[in-house]
Amino acid sequence: MGTVSQFHESLRPPAHRIESEEEAISMARDLAAAFRHQASERDINRILPVAELDALSVSGLTAITVPPDHEGLDVSNALLAEIVAIIAEGDASIGEALESHFSALETLRTQAAEDLKASLFARVLLGDRFAGAAFTDGTELTAEGPGYRLSGRTRQSPGILFADWIAAAATAPPSRPVTLYLARDEEGVQVVDDWDGFGQRTNGSATAIVGTLHVNADAIAPALSSGHSTDISLGLLLKAGVSLGIARAAWSDLMTAIGDRSMTVLPQIGERAIRIEATAAALERAGRKLDIAQVNPVEAAMADAHFSTSAAAILAGETALTTANALFELAGETSAGIGLNLDRHWRNARIHALSLPRDKLVRTAGEYRSTPGRV
Repeated sequence: MGTVSQFHESLRPPAHRIESEEEAISMARDLAAAFRHQASERDINRILPVAELDALSVSGLTAITVPPDHEGLDVSNALLAEIVAIIAEGDASIGEALESHFSALETLRTQAAEDLKASLFARVLLGDRFAGAAFTDGTELTAEGPGYRLSGRTRQSPGILFADWIAAAATAPPSRPVTLYLARDEEGVQVVDDWDGFGQRTNGSATAIVGTLHVNADAIAPALSSGHSTDISLGLLLKAGVSLGIARAAWSDLMTAIGDRSMTVLPQIGERAIRIEATAAALERAGRKLDIAQVNPVEAAMADAHFSTSAAAILAGETALTTANALFELAGETSAGIGLNLDRHWRNARIHALSLPRDKLVRTAGEYRSTPGRV
C-alpha cells in the first residue's frame, strides 16, 4: 500500500554503528581496498556488487549522514565527499551507488515530515539503502483516499538495483512537486535491469515501473522550490567525489604501468598530480560551504554552496577524463592490453560525466558571479 509503516525484513546482519569521523574514513579505506581486488572482473563480466553493497550497509557507512536528532553521526560534507572518493577509487560503480544513496537521504532530511524522517532514518541505521529517481512525463498521480494512486515509470537511475527504498520525484495534482518514498519490494513496483552503458557497468542503474499502486500520504514529502537546495548541491559534491575516485584509480594504474620510466615523463606526471590535488581541495572547500548552508539554509548560503559544488563537480569530471587519457598517452602499449582492462577508467569517467548538466551549471555560475557583491 505504499506506506512506510510496512517494513520488509532484511536478510542482512544488523549494521554496525560508526561512532566517529575517524572510524568512518578508516572503514572506508578498508572496504575500498577489498572492493578494488575484483573491480576489473566485475566490470568485464558485469557482475553486480551486491555483496559489496551489503558489506557497506553492515559496516555502518551508509548511515553516516543520519542527523544526530535521529541518533546518527552526521559527518561533515567534506569528509563525506572524501569517503565517496575513496570507495569510488576502489570501484567507481559502488561509489556512484553511494552518491545516489546519500543524495536521497539529504532530500529526506530537508523535505520530509518528522514522522517520515523518524521512520526512514531508523531503517537507514539498520542498513537500508536508498536510491534517488524521477518519474517520467506521462506518470499518473491522482488523489485516492488518504494518498494517491500512482502509475508510471522512473527514468533510468543509478543504485536502484541495490536499494531498499526509492526516493522518486513526481508531480502531484494540480502541479505540486513531491518526493515519493517507495519500498523497492512493494507489490506493484517492478525494477527492470535495463542498463547497458559502456562505463559504470555495475552501478545498479535500473528503471522502476509501477502499474498501479496506492501511495499513502505519510510516504510523500513536498519538494523544495529553491534551485539551490542542499540536496542538489550535495548531489553535485558527491558526483565530484566519484570523479575524483576515478581519477585516483587511473593515476594509480598509470604509475604502475610507467614503472621505472617515470623519470622520463616527470613534467606530465607533475601536471596530473597537481590537478588531482587541486580537485581534492575544491571538494573540501565546497564541502565546507555546504556545511554552512545546511546549518543556515538561507538563499545566499545555499547559492554559494551550489556555486562551489558545481565548480567541484565540473573540475573533478575534467580531472577524471584527463587522468584516464594520460594513462594511455604516457604508458603507451604497456596500458593497451585488453586483459588489463585499464580502459574502464576512461569509460567510467565518460559515462559518469554524462549525468552532469555542465552547460546549465556553467550558466548558473555565470549568473551567480555576475551579481554585484560576489567575490
